[in-house]
Amino acid sequence: MGSKNARSVPVLMYHHVTPSSGQITTSPENFDSQMAALAANGYTSLTADQFAGYLNGETVPEKSVLITFDDGYLDNYVYAHPILQKHGMHAVMFLVTNWAGQGDPRPVYGSGDPLPVCPSHHECKAIVAAGKANDIAVRWSEVRAMEAAGTFEVHCHTHTHTRWDLNCDRAGKCAGIANDLQLSRAALLRELNKDTPHLCWPQGYFDDDYIQAAEALGFSVFYTTDAYGFNVVGGDPKYVYRIAVRNKPGAWLMHRIGIAKNPYWGPLYNRWKKFRKQQRRARELRRANKA
Repeated sequence: MGSKNARSVPVLMYHHVTPSSGQITTSPENFDSQMAALAANGYTSLTADQFAGYLNGETVPEKSVLITFDDGYLDNYVYAHPILQKHGMHAVMFLVTNWAGQGDPRPVYGSGDPLPVCPSHHECKAIVAAGKANDIAVRWSEVRAMEAAGTFEVHCHTHTHTRWDLNCDRAGKCAGIANDLQLSRAALLRELNKDTPHLCWPQGYFDDDYIQAAEALGFSVFYTTDAYGFNVVGGDPKYVYRIAVRNKPGAWLMHRIGIAKNPYWGPLYNRWKKFRKQQRRARELRRANKA
């Protein structure tokens, strides 16, 4: 690694890479363009442990990025995996372990074989609710294939992706999240022989009870959905900022990373975006109160 440490490390957040359009989805063409742009501009895609080490003071290349995917959808294997491999990039998958099933690996993009259907986010949610997660989520065999290829490493996104704070009282919430994390940890140990400190909160929600339950099980690096901050040396590993990547070409991603890393424009942009988000929520609340 170079001697000049990164000033900050942007963490990119994806969910889907699929031709099926919809929310939180990037097309294979745009994902290919984004990974090509990172490679062409000399970016190193870190492992989760390299990123955690950076927060703790270790040196990483000046142009570093962490690429993350939430939930563990089948399209991550079918489309993102071969594109990452094409460009020599590495990503982190936060897997909902109860969704991952057994069975043989399915065909991937560029293999020449008929590809499985990789539906939109809305359709995936309905399929999971119908108890057919194996149709839209990665299988453990596919996870092992991706880890062996070096395109993905897999970490915890709980076992069921449940928002326990919305479903029960505090005692039930605490018991629910603790059990959810225990089941996820057991699945990762059983299937991958992996004891991970990396945890991504479902829907970005967490509170003190969630953190206490996670720390009791050995988790120590917590990934949020908040984009309005910087991941720097000495930064809090309990609050990792992530940038939601849009369905746009590589030029957009390089522009967004440039803003994120700029010591002057970055904070101004974050404050402006946070203000806009607060305004939008206030308008939604006013409309709800009038209804």
